[in-house]
Amino acid sequence: MNIPDTVPISVQLLRNATEIYGERGLLPSTALSVGIDLRACLSPGEHCLIPPGERRKVPTGLAIEPQQRGIAGFVYSRSGLGAVTGIVVAQGVGIIDPDYRGEICVFLLNTGKEEYLVADGERIAQIVFQPYWQPAFVSTESLGRTERGEGGFGHTGR
Repeated sequence: MNIPDTVPISVQLLRNATEIYGERGLLPSTALSVGIDLRACLSPGEHCLIPPGERRKVPTGLAIEPQQRGIAGFVYSRSGLGAVTGIVVAQGVGIIDPDYRGEICVFLLNTGKEEYLVADGERIAQIVFQPYWQPAFVSTESLGRTERGEGGFGHTGR
């Protein structure tokens, strides 16, 4: 499979997203960064406080449309934010389906011991665009044999 260096993604900026993302817009932090930072894009006067053990929906001010079939957005935690504060993407990884046209919102979970106030414009997560394949399921009476077989969790030891 030939994977291109770049894939066109249409981006719609909502509310005050132009101010939030600034002149650089949606660019990687460095030339070789994989993820693009997503920022909190709160409505004027709105704040987002996340108590320990709680989760909150945080809007990003962005809607996207991949211009190539077989590409979807995957939202991951920012490693520094998670390691330092305990703020992570609540469901582990968020998937932005290529046919979704609404605002990207990130559900953040506070795994820390202190409440956390998300600031407007703060980098809260990152999105990575990755290829995916639609499965073509084929019904069968049996599956091929492997060394592992039906061994489940813990089957291979520690």
